Amino acid sequence: MKTVFTTGEAAKICKVSQQTIIRCFDSGQLKGFRVPGSRFRRIPRDQLFNFMRENGIPTDALESGKRKVLIVDDDQDLVELMVDAFERDGRFEIKTANNGFDAGMLVKEFHPDIVVLDIMLPDINGKEVCQRVRGDRTMEDVKILCISGMVEQDKVSDLKDAGANDFIQKPFSVEALLDRACSMLDLESVTSM
Repeated sequence: MKTVFTTGEAAKICKVSQQTIIRCFDSGQLKGFRVPGSRFRRIPRDQLFNFMRENGIPTDALESGKRKVLIVDDDQDLVELMVDAFERDGRFEIKTANNGFDAGMLVKEFHPDIVVLDIMLPDINGKEVCQRVRGDRTMEDVKILCISGMVEQDKVSDLKDAGANDFIQKPFSVEALLDRACSMLDLESVTSM
C-alpha cells in the first residue's frame, strides 16, 4: 500500500485539480514535506486521510488503494473475461459499461485510472469517447486503452490523435491486456510478479 503521494496522485484521489492540492499544501491546510533539493511536494497517507476527512472528501479511494478500471464493451462475454482477469490480479476496482452514454457518465463519477474501450460501440464510436474524455481538463490523467477487431493501422493513429494512449487488436489474451494495462499504469506486470 502506498504511503506517500505526489500532488498529482493526491489530486486524483481527492477528485480535485493538482493546483488545488498545491494551494492547500502551500497554505498549510494539507501537511506534507518537500523533496530535499527540489520543489516537489509529497504528502504522507495519514496527512492526506486527515485532510480528506476534515474537508468532507470521501476517503474510499484512499482506503482501497486499488487502481480503478472502467471496461467499456458491448460484448458481455468478453467483458466478463476482462473483469475476471482484473479481479484475479487483486489490485483493481472495476466498473463496466456496454455503451458510450454509460461510459461517459461513469468516467465522470468513477474517475478511472484507465479505460479499456471497445471502439465499436452501439451508440458512439471510440474515437468520439476519446475526444470527449480528452476535452475535459479534469480527465487528462485518465489512460485510454482501445480494443477492436476491425481496425486498419491508419485508424489506430487516428485514435491516438483523438487521445487514446494505446491500442490492442482483438482477439487478444486477457493476460496480454492486463500486462498492457499494468505497464500503462506503471504497475509491475502480472507475469513478472
